[in-house]
Amino acid sequence: MTKQSAAVRRRRAVAAAGAVSAGLLVLSACDKPTPRATITFGTSSVSEEATCGGEGSTLDTSKLTACLKDEDIESIKVDADAGNVRFGVDPKIADKRWTILMNGQPLTGDSSKTYLTIPSSVFFNAQYGAQGDSTLVTIKAGDGKKDSQAVTGLWSFRLKKDS
Repeated sequence: MTKQSAAVRRRRAVAAAGAVSAGLLVLSACDKPTPRATITFGTSSVSEEATCGGEGSTLDTSKLTACLKDEDIESIKVDADAGNVRFGVDPKIADKRWTILMNGQPLTGDSSKTYLTIPSSVFFNAQYGAQGDSTLVTIKAGDGKKDSQAVTGLWSFRLKKDS
């Protein structure tokens, strides 16, 4: 082997190692996506990563309050007189147990299922706390313990009445 070919091989090895290192650096700068929650009505659906939290650590009360006031959320039109609203969550959310909140108040008990269905009329019924033609619906993930008050993530959506 000549000195020249050995030098070429070393340069290639150094270049390859540099490319791998650069690739790992770029990947480490990316945020790991949080689990997703999806709401479906008829043939329309919206899906979101966590509005708040979602990485597994418990959120404090002030953070929860701020998250429930967030206006930059996905919305879906819902016919209040026909059909069901379907909620689907990633298994990582289901493992932590989850609850559906309507305008910040519990609508369901906590569940470990990945799918729940609720009649669309509930979301625009004053008896359940609905006001006007728009309802904030939030999926609240817990800490995995049944009926625990600890919250690890929120996924919020706006349901808009489709008249």
